[in-house]
Amino acid sequence: MKFDTKVVRASSKPDKTTGAVVPPIYQTATYVLEEVGKDKGFDYTRASNPTRQLLEEHLAAIEGAKYGVCFSSGMSAVDSVLKLLKSGDHIVCSDDVYGGVSRHFNNVLVNYGLEFTYVNSSNPEEVSNAIKSNTKLLWIETPTNPLLKITDLKAMNDIAKSKNLIFGVDATFSTPVFLRPLDFGADLVMHSTTKYLSGHNQIIGGSIHTNNKEIFDKMKFIQKTIGAVPSPFDCFLTMLGLRTLHLRMQRHHENALEVANFLEKHPKVSRVAYPGLESDPGHSIAKEQMSGYSGMISFELSGGIPAGKHLMNNVKLCFLAESLGAVETMITHPATMTHAEVPAEERHARGLTDGLVRLSVGIEDKDDIIDDLSQALENA
Repeated sequence: MKFDTKVVRASSKPDKTTGAVVPPIYQTATYVLEEVGKDKGFDYTRASNPTRQLLEEHLAAIEGAKYGVCFSSGMSAVDSVLKLLKSGDHIVCSDDVYGGVSRHFNNVLVNYGLEFTYVNSSNPEEVSNAIKSNTKLLWIETPTNPLLKITDLKAMNDIAKSKNLIFGVDATFSTPVFLRPLDFGADLVMHSTTKYLSGHNQIIGGSIHTNNKEIFDKMKFIQKTIGAVPSPFDCFLTMLGLRTLHLRMQRHHENALEVANFLEKHPKVSRVAYPGLESDPGHSIAKEQMSGYSGMISFELSGGIPAGKHLMNNVKLCFLAESLGAVETMITHPATMTHAEVPAEERHARGLTDGLVRLSVGIEDKDDIIDDLSQALENA
């Protein structure tokens, strides 16, 4: 079965009772046993649920994975991965990582004895030099949030395998449509299903995918034990969104490339980060390992913070909102929104300036998006 067909049909299994094309929502907490010690595959929804299981199988199919485990948010998925480790273990992590991840690492998990080193993962030598005797996990975002930095996954896999590390990749920005990290040797892949996978700003969720049975068994145990699971209704909504993922992602990609080219040529824009641009420092690696460049753009204005605020306060079509990856175009100021709790000194050291703007390009007509940005930039 080819990829596009998997996207549409992986969870499209007619209901055995009614023949319904759309999977039913099993909105139940518990299940009646046939007799003592004998169930029908389900006993308690925290452990497993037919709707969630179907979503996990669907996501695994399009990721090219044997196994999938779903969680109630992207952050609960990340946290569950870190529960594979123990006190005293060390993690090497991309420096331009999502602000919620670095906040969790730096303010919560350090209290449980985990150590973190942040590196520019676009530079394999820097990654290699950061590994210590107690390093157990290499955690990579590509493209990163919000600077869209690209990491060479083949190089990361070589490093991880040579040092016997777990190699995890957050591929939320790319989705399986454009990048499947397991093909490059990753041990596990994480997605915030809140974003492109569901695609309509309708749910919060996360997922982990792997071909490693040992990792899968541990993740399932953590999922069941902690209980950070998505509701059956959220799983149902995610599956509906998934069925058009390949079509939406192609439109996101096409629109973003046009918008990035417009911004790059605009006299009031000083810098544009988009891996689809030939001028982008990560373009060559992105071209090798991705089949498209998704819909995320970051840029800076020549007028700095005042210009950025003017732009974001004067858009009419674009939504000034957190999150990303939905059908609507959304604009964000990372320093005061998504990365507000990252100390300014740390943000600046990572290249995340106060004037940076992040744009999640939607699937509206590209001319309307560009016209909106153009009018908002007039007096920026």
